[in-house]
Amino acid sequence: MIQSLKHLQLHRPRPEVAQVWLNRPEVRNAFNDAMIAELTHVFGALAQEPALRVVVLAGHGAAFCAGADLNWMRRMAGYSYQDNLTDAAALAHMLHVMDTLPVPMVARVHGDVYAGGTGLVAVCDMVVAAQSVQFCLSEAKLGLCPATISPYVIRAMGVSAARRYMVSAERFGAPQAHAMGLVHELCPAPQLDEAVDSLVQTLLANGPQAMRQCKDLVRAVAGQPIGEGLRAETVRRIAEIRASEEGQEGVQAFLQKRRPNWLLPGDAA
Repeated sequence: MIQSLKHLQLHRPRPEVAQVWLNRPEVRNAFNDAMIAELTHVFGALAQEPALRVVVLAGHGAAFCAGADLNWMRRMAGYSYQDNLTDAAALAHMLHVMDTLPVPMVARVHGDVYAGGTGLVAVCDMVVAAQSVQFCLSEAKLGLCPATISPYVIRAMGVSAARRYMVSAERFGAPQAHAMGLVHELCPAPQLDEAVDSLVQTLLANGPQAMRQCKDLVRAVAGQPIGEGLRAETVRRIAEIRASEEGQEGVQAFLQKRRPNWLLPGDAA
């Protein structure tokens, strides 16, 4: 059960879709330990919903996420090494919980993204950004490094780009982020909601369990040597999903030229 939220808003336009809004516009959606705890709790709860199909991550106010909250940083300045270990572990756990969400997650990036906010973008499966958005991995300017977000950012934007922008702490625009793979779709700011809604509708047309299996498949296969063990694993996976109730329904619907039973009235096929 999701408790009352102070730093987030959870909106359910329909039972299969969840919108999680970062809701600290007065500090450009910068996160602190309380917001990290809420994100961990919300995404942990959403992961347990069997009927959930899509999550949209968005932000209120001028920025998508400006990284760490200044008041939180002031408190961290006095932390011991052990305190810093505990604090960083909470952020790392939050990112892991979000990254392993079993259903597709779409980022609606309307405003600038700094530092740890880039990690929030990088754990999403699909990123739609306004063309005017600016990104910055700004930690080096403060004598720090983006350690906890680095596995997800490097995976999303590639080693070469990550080395440049982590070391230089330069700002880069959404078109550059798109070229390196951190952003998947660009659009003018007034068309952002339309682009996100269109992608959500595309996802809702797919088999719910198939999408979950696709996410898990990528995690299992990425980076593995193509040997006998991996081939056997992929054979097992396709055999299981072909024999599943959803797999049988999807194939029969295609052959019979009808809508599969997971489509609700009004959903586009």
